[in-house]
Order: sequence, then structure tokens, then C-alpha cells
Amino acid sequence: MEWIYGRQVARLALAAGARRRAVRLAATAPALRALGPDLPHGLALEVVDGDALDALTGSRDHQGVALEVPSYPYVDPHDLLAGDLLVVLDEVSDPHNLGAVARSALAAGAAGVVVPRHRAAHVTPAAVKASAGTLEYLPVAQVANVARFLGEAKREGFWVYGAAGETGREYTDLDLEGRVVLVFGAEGRGLRPLVERTCDLVARVPMRSPVESLNVSVAAALFLFETVRQRGVGRRSGSGGRSGADGHAT
Repeated sequence: MEWIYGRQVARLALAAGARRRAVRLAATAPALRALGPDLPHGLALEVVDGDALDALTGSRDHQGVALEVPSYPYVDPHDLLAGDLLVVLDEVSDPHNLGAVARSALAAGAAGVVVPRHRAAHVTPAAVKASAGTLEYLPVAQVANVARFLGEAKREGFWVYGAAGETGREYTDLDLEGRVVLVFGAEGRGLRPLVERTCDLVARVPMRSPVESLNVSVAAALFLFETVRQRGVGRRSGSGGRSGADGHAT
């Protein structure tokens, strides 16, 4: 069990459709009034002060409310291949970035997010807070080998596009209307070489000097909502550079 926290997190985690069922709510009196009277039946309730919440959550960012929930239920990565839009984070280590990417991914209609099992941020209470509670709805899977998972996705008919600064292709040039995996690399370092080579294409976000890079969550939001835009306006002819006998770029 663990404590997740924040008023918006609590609102979403207590609503229908959340992936975890809270067993206990600890809140200050003002926060409890803000949540309203319609709390789930059977939820244990405790009115506490801010100091008690600091101790429960290990954070002062709780906004007066915390929920005790089971450990996060990661999904089987193969289950996500039933969707048509996935996000893969290649050793992104900051839980706040994971949370922010998850929020954009859910808003854009992605089936889920995939992260490495090791050397990467996982779904922690801090990540849930950064996601504004959306990680309580978005499936997340862990994989032992990112490049291997991307290869499996390609065999299932996905196009794999990575975000990288050292390329002439811009993210708006990609054809994002089919089954797509979007891959984003670690803060500062970007995609690992093997992961980048596994991508069908890589693209960049155009930027003016002296800015050389964007936060990974910002880049992910741009790619994701370009996907939404393209899928809303119809196929763009000739974009993305798709070619080759097997349908993948060569």
C-alpha cells in the first residue's frame, strides 16, 4: 500500500474508472469540504492536520488530502499492442516527467506508456501528483529491453518514431495516422543508440538558437498532439517517408 496525494489526484482516483481502489482517505477539514459529500461507500475517512499529512506522504505538496491505495498495477506490455498509439520512455528518470508525459498521453488518446524496468522513473506518488491523477487511468507497462519491445511492436504493424535533435526531419513531417509508437529519450542524453537505430524514423522539434533542447514532457506533448491533429484532418500524402516491401522505411 502507498499514499497518493493532491486534490485533483484524489478527485480522479475516487471517480469511476480509476485503476486502483482507495481504501482510506486522510484529509484536513477544508480539503474534505472541497472534495464534496459524494465519497465512495466503504472508504475509511480520517480528518487530520497538515503535519500528519506531511508525515504520511513524505511531501508538503499534498494540498491537504491523501489516499491510501494498493501498489500501482502495471500491465503486460503485450496488452498495449492492441491499441494504435503508444508512448515509450527510454530511461527517463524524473518521475515528474513521467507524470507529465502520462497526462499528455491520456489526453491524446494513447493506449498506454511503456518504461524500462530498470534505470527509469516508475509510477510513484510523486509521478501520480505530476500527472494530476491521470496515471490512475492510463495503463503503464514495464519492459526489460526497450529495443526488443519496439521490434515486437513493429512486427505487430506499428511504426516506431523517435524524438532526436540530430536530424533534418521535423516532427510535423511524420505520418502519424496509422499504428504508431512514439519514443522519447532520457533527460539530457536522449535516445540510446540501439533504441534510436530500432526506430523507423527520428524527428526533431525545430528550435531557435540558443535553445538546443526541450524538456522531454514538452517534446512528447508536441508529438502527441501532432498525432491528434493529423488524425483529425485526414491522411497527408507523401509524409513520413514510408517505403519498403514490408511497409517499413528502408
